[in-house]
Amino acid sequence: MLAIKRLIALFIDGIILGIVSGILSGVLGQEIGSLLGFVIGVTYHVAFLTQNNGQTPGKMLLGLRVVMASGGKVTPVAAGLRYVGYFINSILLMTGWIFGAVTGRGFHDHIAGTKVVD
Repeated sequence: MLAIKRLIALFIDGIILGIVSGILSGVLGQEIGSLLGFVIGVTYHVAFLTQNNGQTPGKMLLGLRVVMASGGKVTPVAAGLRYVGYFINSILLMTGWIFGAVTGRGFHDHIAGTKVVD
């Protein structure tokens, strides 16, 4: 069940960031909009995970929280690495996402030293 909740939370956050990125790309052009969209994505995750008790809007709606693997609060570096890890999950033929669905911790969690708790 946790894997499904994580997927829905990721989808919600993806919609939010996708809308912002789409608007930026439409106004500023694809290259600049995509770059700014990435920067906003990193900022979004760092801000929410470090300042909002480990919860992005998607995770808040699903009752999930990101913590360090040790159980402590997420650091800014870990939050940024976790977001970059999303791209690594996808680049590696989606194996990071599949691994996460099976084990409960995707490559992005291992890279950042984080875990998601319900």
